[in-house]
Parts: sequence; C-alpha cells; structure tokens
Amino acid sequence: MSFQAYIDNIKTKTGKSPKDFMTLMKKKGIFSPDMKATVLVSFLAKEFKLGHGHSMAIWAVFKDEGWVDKK
Repeated sequence: MSFQAYIDNIKTKTGKSPKDFMTLMKKKGIFSPDMKATVLVSFLAKEFKLGHGHSMAIWAVFKDEGWVDKK
C-alpha cells in the first residue's frame, strides 16, 4: 500500500484529513508541537480505531507539515 493510499483510506474510514485530526486534538487539549508519536497513535486508536500503520502515516504528515518537531 502506498503512502497516499494510507491517507486516502484513513479519510474514507474516518471522514477526516490529517489537518482535521490536528484541529480536533487541539480542541481536546492534547496537541502540542513537542508531543511524541505515541500520543497521536493512542488518540487515533481510541477515538477512531485506527491501527499503528495508519496512525504513523498521519504522524508522517504531521512531521512533513512542520506541525510537530522532527526528532
């Protein structure tokens, strides 16, 4: 599965884009630029039943967009 296919599949399953997830996390007070990937993975698993691979694809977008620190 290509990276874009992961992103497309997530959008189909949840109706949300990576930016939508960031906005939702901000509203819930759990987003910060220095957060770790585990925070996102836990949030997506709990709230949207997404697996690790899909969550890490979203994490990659967060890093590529500069929304979180690239550590």
